Amino acid sequence: MTDAPARTFPLSERLDRLPFTRRHLRVLTGSGVGWALDAMDVGLISFVIAALAVQWQLQPGETAWIASIGFVGMAIGASLGGLLADRFGRRQVFAVTLLVYGVATGASALVGGLAALLILRFLVGLGLGAELPVASTYVSEFAPARIRGRLIVILEAFWAVGWTAAALIGFLVIPGSDDGWRWAFAFGALPAAYALIVRWGLPESARWLARRGRHAEADAVVRSFETAAGVTPPAVLDVQPDEPPPAALSSRERLTALWAREFRLRTACLWVVWFCVNFSYYGAFIWIPSILVSQGYDLVRSFGFTLIITLAQLPGYAVAAWLIEVWGRRLTLSVFLIGSAAAAVVFGTATGEAMVIGAGMALSFFNLGAWGALYAVTPEMYPTSLRGTGSGWAAGVGRIASIIAPLSVPVLLASGGAPLLFVVFAAFFAIAAGAAWGLVDRRGLALDDR
Repeated sequence: MTDAPARTFPLSERLDRLPFTRRHLRVLTGSGVGWALDAMDVGLISFVIAALAVQWQLQPGETAWIASIGFVGMAIGASLGGLLADRFGRRQVFAVTLLVYGVATGASALVGGLAALLILRFLVGLGLGAELPVASTYVSEFAPARIRGRLIVILEAFWAVGWTAAALIGFLVIPGSDDGWRWAFAFGALPAAYALIVRWGLPESARWLARRGRHAEADAVVRSFETAAGVTPPAVLDVQPDEPPPAALSSRERLTALWAREFRLRTACLWVVWFCVNFSYYGAFIWIPSILVSQGYDLVRSFGFTLIITLAQLPGYAVAAWLIEVWGRRLTLSVFLIGSAAAAVVFGTATGEAMVIGAGMALSFFNLGAWGALYAVTPEMYPTSLRGTGSGWAAGVGRIASIIAPLSVPVLLASGGAPLLFVVFAAFFAIAAGAAWGLVDRRGLALDDR
């Protein structure tokens, strides 16, 4: 009697069967720290705007452009970053984007006028816009299928850490002196140093390497994870001669494939969700400190309220991370979006400190839980050969909304005050909740490695 030959697992199955190990934790935290630093930069600008509006005697339109010009860069960066990640690799693009926006943020501490600040904020946006969809794509390609959604929500939860750090800097540093906003920007230069750690400390995506024909490198990466997990790697290199062809090869093919019959519904719905969530989130959270100041709260008190509201992001992420593997992607996303809509209406009509803080915390809880679910579902919509492109373009479309939102806020406030403004945000959340049902739910399923 002869022994049956040992089963040889394809690379994707080898990744999906692994337990969560320190190697996974390193990928998650390495990407997450970069994500937190990104959030710190975006969060800081809301506090800087409130300070510069007073110090530089800026008009509402000028302060709106400080916020919006960064999102112009983010829209371009997200679209290009996804294409570059599919062409040159996830890790390389991730490191370069951190370097670009870290240096530009540090340089912002030295500006003496609005024009120079706007140029640097555009460069910051280029790096930041490219980094976020690349990071979620990168982590999703290492995560075992049974916990993939949960890990991406945890990755997104690093955003709350960074935004909380921004709120602390805004509360403790910016009001301390006329140069407080400069010190805040100086803290934003930290990603430039961190980029070097990312570049040399994290592995390239094994799925991307395999799809590019670099099978030996892909096998070596997967073997390192198997060794860390105590799983015996296959005795020979597993190259599947009958592996499915890629969904796209060139940049043009990738962009065209997003609207092929197989992907057009999910692309359209994904773009609608990204657009609506960006409009409401950035319209609200960039302006909350300034809105509170306009309602009669002083700068320190306004920043203190914002810090408390920000802390509610963490439990929002925690609940979403649990529900996304219990309810699935679409239901979790839509429930958190409906919760965001309800909280926005209450916040817009809130009176008194307790109601302002309570409604703000509810908005923070539901909105950031929705963000976690959105980042989890986005990379799952597309196969490996166009995953970065699909994620990046969805984020890029969303950034168009984040350009429009800060510019719309002064107009809406002048027309109907905070109640009208937050009803509009609620309507966008509700539209996104409906569009979420056009997405594909891949809870517990392997990624498409075409």
